[in-house]
Amino acid sequence: MAMSTQNQLIKNFSMDDLIRIRGGRKLNGEVTVSSCKNSVVAILPSVVMASEIVKLYDVPEIKDVEILKKLLGLLNIKVTADGDELTIDPTEIINVDLLDEDVMKLRASYYFMGALLGRFRHVKMYSPGGCNLGPRPIDLHLKGFEALGAKIKQDGNVIEIDAEELLGDDIYLDFASVGATINIMLAACFAKGRTTIENAAKEPEIIDLSSMLNKMGAQIRGAGTSEITINGVSRLKGCIHDIIPDRIEAGTYIIAAAACGEDVTVKNVIPQHIEALTSKLEEMGVKLEQGSDYVRVYGNDDLKAVDIITQPFPGFATDLQQPLTSLMTKAKGDSHVEETIYAERFKHCKELNSMGANIDCETGNSYIHGPTPLHGTDIFATDLRCGASLVIAGLMAEGLTTIHNAYHIYRGYDSIVEKLRALGAEIE
Repeated sequence: MAMSTQNQLIKNFSMDDLIRIRGGRKLNGEVTVSSCKNSVVAILPSVVMASEIVKLYDVPEIKDVEILKKLLGLLNIKVTADGDELTIDPTEIINVDLLDEDVMKLRASYYFMGALLGRFRHVKMYSPGGCNLGPRPIDLHLKGFEALGAKIKQDGNVIEIDAEELLGDDIYLDFASVGATINIMLAACFAKGRTTIENAAKEPEIIDLSSMLNKMGAQIRGAGTSEITINGVSRLKGCIHDIIPDRIEAGTYIIAAAACGEDVTVKNVIPQHIEALTSKLEEMGVKLEQGSDYVRVYGNDDLKAVDIITQPFPGFATDLQQPLTSLMTKAKGDSHVEETIYAERFKHCKELNSMGANIDCETGNSYIHGPTPLHGTDIFATDLRCGASLVIAGLMAEGLTTIHNAYHIYRGYDSIVEKLRALGAEIE
């Protein structure tokens, strides 16, 4: 199987990888959404809990997956790839300290905490990294581990977690954190007795992970609701699992099609996962047709301003507010974004303003005054979804847009250059 252009870039990425887009081209055709990045980055660490081989299908070829595969290798777990299928053999796992710089390259490395604590009662690793979106503490994760009986030591950037035994408990989350919900759920799979997570996050990725763990022999109920119960078990076996489609990638292509498409069908979509987005796009005047597993978008330049408030699922996803902001520059009137998850998630606005947008920002809020035509220039991706926003802006803009630090984009979008080029974009 020939290595794609994106994967060549992934393997050789530098801090100044570029994506160049000559905007103004109309998009037409079909694009197929890859499997869910936010699912796979939790599923791969959870495999350390299995005592048998796990097979995963439709694994996206993204940078975060490459990093997680390397971290699994450090634990002496064998990972074999055949196209988008991964065979993972954890039968000779060794619980070594994860003091590797790759741990700090992505946020999801923290799922090794819950998984290794559950299986071995000990984990020592660097604090996680990932996109710079302002303060992103893991206090709720650590409080959950402590409630199960773990003791935690922190020395600078190193976290060490130990437990003589893990005992189920009732745990209330002050905030419906996806990461904390998953991490506590992982550790609780091997805790004695029953654990109840109250005010749990409801994201589809949690349901996907719970489904896989239950195939392996876990006893998890209530995933997708605000109360999850886990009855501890002593062993998890292997399984075969298909990962759900990526709702954020789906939303990104739907927004791109709304921005500069004529007739674009986005396939491999679960429409219920993106209802907050599609209802807001229809409010803007975007013409959509939705089927059981696709969304078709028709071009319309007569868009009106809207307001959004980011919220935990099923509310408007924080990961889609940045891409949507690019489309908002095309709408007539004043749009408002209130960011309740990451108050500093507005670095894309400075880049959009350099392209001709008129956006005012304050902590937790942005105000987009439109319509403002965009023009190509040199811009910088500061994080994954900022990068997606800038790709959409580049497609809309007149002239040549050069996006620096494009490695951020490759962290979460499988073959984005090839997919957009197939729709008619001039992108390299």
